[in-house]
Amino acid sequence: MSSENGQAAGGAEGAPPEQLALIRESVRKAEVPRAKPRTWRGAALAKELPVARVLVDKGALHLDRYFDYAVPEELDADAQPGVRVRVRFGAGRHRVREGRREGGGLIDGFLVERLAESDYSGPLAALAQVVSPEPVLSEELLGLARAVADRYAGSLADVLQLAVPPRSARAEQRPSPAALPPPPAPEPGSWSRYEQGPAFLESLARGGAPRAVWNALPGPGWSEELARAVTATLASGRGALVVLPDGRAVARVDAALTALLGRGRHAVLTADAGPEKRYAQWLAVRRGSVRAVIGTRAAMFAPVRDLGLVAVWDDGDDSHSEQHAPQPHAREVLLLRAAQDRCGFLLGGWSCTVEAAQLVETGWARPLVAGRERVRGAAPLVRTVGDGDLARDEAARAARLPTLAWQVVREGLRHGPVLVQVPRRGYVPRMACARCREPARCRHCAGPLEARGFDDLRCGWCGREESGWHCPECGGFRLRAQVVGARRTAEELGRAFPAVAVRTSGREHVLDTVPAAPALVVSTPGAEPVAEGGYAAALLLDGWAMLGRPDLRAGEDALRRWIGAAALVRPQSAGGTVVVVAEPTLRPVQALVRWDPVGHAVRELAERAELGFPPVSRMAAVSGPGRAVAEFLRAVELPGEAEVLGPVPLPVTAAGQQRRPGGPPPGEHWERSLIRVPPGRGAALAGALKAAQAARTARGAGEAVRVRIDPPDIG
Repeated sequence: MSSENGQAAGGAEGAPPEQLALIRESVRKAEVPRAKPRTWRGAALAKELPVARVLVDKGALHLDRYFDYAVPEELDADAQPGVRVRVRFGAGRHRVREGRREGGGLIDGFLVERLAESDYSGPLAALAQVVSPEPVLSEELLGLARAVADRYAGSLADVLQLAVPPRSARAEQRPSPAALPPPPAPEPGSWSRYEQGPAFLESLARGGAPRAVWNALPGPGWSEELARAVTATLASGRGALVVLPDGRAVARVDAALTALLGRGRHAVLTADAGPEKRYAQWLAVRRGSVRAVIGTRAAMFAPVRDLGLVAVWDDGDDSHSEQHAPQPHAREVLLLRAAQDRCGFLLGGWSCTVEAAQLVETGWARPLVAGRERVRGAAPLVRTVGDGDLARDEAARAARLPTLAWQVVREGLRHGPVLVQVPRRGYVPRMACARCREPARCRHCAGPLEARGFDDLRCGWCGREESGWHCPECGGFRLRAQVVGARRTAEELGRAFPAVAVRTSGREHVLDTVPAAPALVVSTPGAEPVAEGGYAAALLLDGWAMLGRPDLRAGEDALRRWIGAAALVRPQSAGGTVVVVAEPTLRPVQALVRWDPVGHAVRELAERAELGFPPVSRMAAVSGPGRAVAEFLRAVELPGEAEVLGPVPLPVTAAGQQRRPGGPPPGEHWERSLIRVPPGRGAALAGALKAAQAARTARGAGEAVRVRIDPPDIG
């Protein structure tokens, strides 16, 4: 022993007993190093069902299949269908020792089933590890994920990444609470306002599977009505699932369910919750402790047992469309679940999408609406201001708001808050020449000029400051606002009504509620807070900015956003008034005045059927570099009825500009082709596109080609 060792030993012997006790305790509490998964070389295999069929966590389409592995005897008890496993993937035939394949990188996966023998004639690699004995992938969830992958031409592994949340060991170790007995069937409550509302609840409580498209009356009662539908389903001993567009809607339904049922009967699944909390809630649902689930699109795959009802609120909201591959829509996933589980289906909203109208038109679902007298009694008065009115209005030429809007604001502030909906955030998002109305563009990159403050004029693409601008068309030096943002609107209204508080709600800061005191609430579409007792009035500004978008859904989306804001206003009998600044002869404006979103959706559906546009037809978008898109279209074996439209160039994303979902990377020139097929051929189209993409991936093609089924924007 060296002198240093001796000193160390002597120091330990002379240490006080308290220190030795602390050292022993710290060693005892130290985490044991986790052993690496073994290759199980020469280990005995399971005596029964020695083959495990595994879905590896590889999203590549050419690997979208199951792989067989041998089950070591030591893992036999834990290696049950549905558990998470780790396997070695990528070992070739040259890595065989003693009749077993070894090597390859470790990768996660799910054990799908156990078999007595494998179809593969060569040697099998063994399971490296059972990550957890908790079965998280049920047969029903696997079937749903496979159906979604096939519909959207995606891989099963990508869908399961959306369906099964990441594991939390601490959440798995905690037992879930015991399941509560079914509650009593609820009273119809405000469902009695609808012609078939009480019958719908009664059918759910009896164990039926009604399917309905619900056009909700304006006002805050929709959250309680959804809660009563969930309660009626629970009363039959079955489960319920509700998918909502955002966290604010989830909070309202959560409060309504808690008031109706108490705590412990439903789970909330949102992406905003922490990983451990979300996984604990998900496990409680999978274990059957909780039968009711509400949440955002993260909840659309929730493993609810004995599913009796799936519901989606405001299916036209962009938030229902998943941005990760294969980009499924919550409405379509719930439609697949309703067909797979033969359960009830409820699609609700203040407005009505064309897809919802198609469900009623085909007879798949029944309409759940109120009578016209009831609708007129609940809706506010809607008044319009068109281009002719603005031309005759002296005040509108000098100021941004017409005289009628000022009068409605002034009168509304006497009785409560007033909502002002502005279609753009920021200060002045777009500028134009005051003389010829030519859009103002940057001299360096031709990007649009924006006013981010009172004297801050910059390019929206390259961010350079602009001074001394002049119009290249007419030589003018004065600028005007093409679209005025929420901050500029709040500033103007604050000067016009100096004694009134002005609040803003938008992407940076979204308000949930506002008090009933008089105030001006300036909001972008979708961020409108709920006012206590309802708004006294509402202004819907710059309607042309939403109606003028070059998109098939521009009118439908504008009407949905207008109705979403107008539904927060008090009824006409209580003095509620809405002013929309848009051409009154346009169809969406007329639908708002009559409060008839269903009629608007039915007419839109008829026009799309005549033109062969979705949802009557099925459509896919293929985008990428022009040469890659052309090569893909030559290789794919499309159905005979398929029609290829394009390709056409996509707008180039400038450096520093926010990239649109599915758009090209900054600076790259991409093209897009649309492929459409008649009804009934959507599965064949998805299968052909998936096969072509898988073959291309297997060859290792360099340039990326993106395939999206049901693209949200088709121009």
